[in-house]
Amino acid sequence: MSTNVRFVRATPEQVFDVLADGWLFPVWVVGASRMREVDDDWPRVGSKLQHSFGVWPTVIDDETTVLEWDPPHRMVIQPAGWPIGEARVTVDVKPRGDGSLVRIRERAVKGPGAFVPSLVLDVPLYVRNVETLRRLAWIAENRPKNDATESRTTTPGATGAPGADR
Repeated sequence: MSTNVRFVRATPEQVFDVLADGWLFPVWVVGASRMREVDDDWPRVGSKLQHSFGVWPTVIDDETTVLEWDPPHRMVIQPAGWPIGEARVTVDVKPRGDGSLVRIRERAVKGPGAFVPSLVLDVPLYVRNVETLRRLAWIAENRPKNDATESRTTTPGATGAPGADR
C-alpha cells in the first residue's frame, strides 16, 4: 500500500470542501483528465463520479464510488479504471497547528493491478500521490471561502456543480 502525507495550510473543513466538490476531481487527482458526470448526492456513500483518465486519444472512461464519507476526518473511495482494475483510496485529515495533516493511502484491490507485487506498484503510486497531495493542498489553501462551498461539507446531497447552489 502506497502512503503519502502532507501538511496543508488549510483547515480539515477546507480540505473536505475540495473533496466534496466532485467537479474538482480531475483538478487534484493526477491521471484524471475530465469529468463527465457527478451524482446529485455526491459525496454520500454509494454515490459516483463519472470521469476519464489518460491522455487523448487514449482516454478511458472511469468511475469512482464513495465507500466512506466522514467529514472532516476521512473519505474512502474506490476508483475503477478497467482494464487496469480498481483501487481503494483512503484520505485521512487531522488538524495540526495552523493547518491539517493529510494522508492518502492507495492500493489495488481488483483486476490485474491487484496481482502486481506492492513493492513494484507502490513506487509509481507514491510518486503520483506526491503531486496529487500537492494539488489538493493548493486548492484547499487558495480556494475562496463562501457559504455555498462550506455547505457542501455538511450537506452530502450537494452536487458541487457550478451554479448548483444558486
